[in-house]
Amino acid sequence: MPYNFSYAPRFEKHLKTLTSKEKKLTKEKLKRLAKNPAHPSLRTKRIQGTDDMYESSINMDIRVIWHFADGVIIILADIGHHDVLKQY
Repeated sequence: MPYNFSYAPRFEKHLKTLTSKEKKLTKEKLKRLAKNPAHPSLRTKRIQGTDDMYESSINMDIRVIWHFADGVIIILADIGHHDVLKQY
């Protein structure tokens, strides 16, 4: 059963700054994330220094930051170019 998403305001704000091509790729990768957060193409890993925050790759530059909630929801916390990780 795929996960449902909840979108943090920060994620929604930063998603708008991506190009249309980046948004299209993000949509495809989020579908994959919903089905299988551990899919190899996402290169998902826990963010060092956190207990429950994860990063997944949209492409070699863009990352999505997220965490699980209630075992059935993925909260999308942020998205952006690789330096978005500096905040976590």
